[in-house]
Amino acid sequence: MPSRAVTGDDIVATTATAPEGAPALPPRISWGAVFAGAIVAVTVGVMLNVLGLAVGATTIDPIQPGETPAASTLGMAGGIWLLVANLIGLMAGGWTAARLSGTADGTDGTLHGLAVWALGFVVAAMLLGNVVAGTAAGAWRGATSMLGGAAQGIGQVAQEAAPAIGNAVDPRALAERLQSALATGGEPAQMTPDQRRAEMAQLLARRATQGAFQPAERDRLAQLAAAEYGIPPEQAQARVQQAEAEAARIATEAEQTARQAGQQAAEAAATAAYWAFAAMLLGALAAVLGARLGTRRAVAVRRLA
Repeated sequence: MPSRAVTGDDIVATTATAPEGAPALPPRISWGAVFAGAIVAVTVGVMLNVLGLAVGATTIDPIQPGETPAASTLGMAGGIWLLVANLIGLMAGGWTAARLSGTADGTDGTLHGLAVWALGFVVAAMLLGNVVAGTAAGAWRGATSMLGGAAQGIGQVAQEAAPAIGNAVDPRALAERLQSALATGGEPAQMTPDQRRAEMAQLLARRATQGAFQPAERDRLAQLAAAEYGIPPEQAQARVQQAEAEAARIATEAEQTARQAGQQAAEAAATAAYWAFAAMLLGALAAVLGARLGTRRAVAVRRLA
């Protein structure tokens, strides 16, 4: 077969092609190592938190006054120890996952550490949710049993006291008194005290829902107050105005208090969210650091001829 010499002017182009559906690269993640690292991270974190709880409990001395640290100090120390314990646990979990994965690639080890961090937070959230749900269920069972016992006791007392109440109160007299109290709208001086008080209660309830008295309602309330308390109409009108001004002041203060409480709640929620984000970011860094330390190193081997 004749040969052809290739000179510098010739252009040789080669194209590497792969058939469609060719096998992909083998997976480079070890889920067994990730799960083992997550379990180690959660276990180490829980162990260190238990240790912190024991140390904090030893600082409480109810016998000697002044020896126990303040609640704010205990809370701050507990929060710092919780963060440190979780960081140590995530670092240990990242190191375990990277070491057990058998990889010698730094990127693969880092990704194993991030997987441990994510799985560890998911497991911790599930455990915390189960604890909260169990506590709520226990409290609900205790409350229902307590309410059931209280209802049973009230039923027995009411059953025993029913004959005495029936003998002391005449149902017909009670019905007539209630009907008389509901009959409002007449001349205040001709009304009974129950009728005046019932109408005054209606006017005050309407004031609470509307936010202000109508002129006719204000005059009517002054007339009822004058007849009920035996004071001049001018004095009754002054009392009504004073009561209305006090109600407006209380409503304004309540609105301001509600706004301040809402602002404080929003600021507290924002602060908690920022701290949670910082804790998660530090946890990711700790897991990555542990994974980098646990990643195997490639060693060059020289063969002697």
